[in-house]
Amino acid sequence: MANKAIIQTDQAPGAIGTYSQAIKINNTVYLSGQIPLDPEKMTLVSENIDDQINQVFLNLRAVCEAAGGDLSNIVKLNIFLTDLDHFSIVNEIMSQYFTAPYPARAAIGVKSLPKGSKVEMDGVVVI
Repeated sequence: MANKAIIQTDQAPGAIGTYSQAIKINNTVYLSGQIPLDPEKMTLVSENIDDQINQVFLNLRAVCEAAGGDLSNIVKLNIFLTDLDHFSIVNEIMSQYFTAPYPARAAIGVKSLPKGSKVEMDGVVVI
């Protein structure tokens, strides 16, 4: 039987539905989608896409740290954008949080995201 643990931290937004911030199975952590919510206020950090992308990375980092790792442990990152014209901004900001070797990644254009967010990210972490 796999060793399963719920990962939770107050340093990232609490779940706004029937899910956990992350689930750890043995040494693999499955990150739920993070949107740019301020963890204390549970409101969007800003309407500005740069601010939103940065907040998502901060939220992901907090959950990774609660699981015993950090952003460098992300092996797969999924990025959901309501406007794929923001893809270059994601790349620019992501370079401030990651160094090579970068995680495998997908960028997907979507019609809308929870709370009117412009970006959401989830991923897989190996500790």
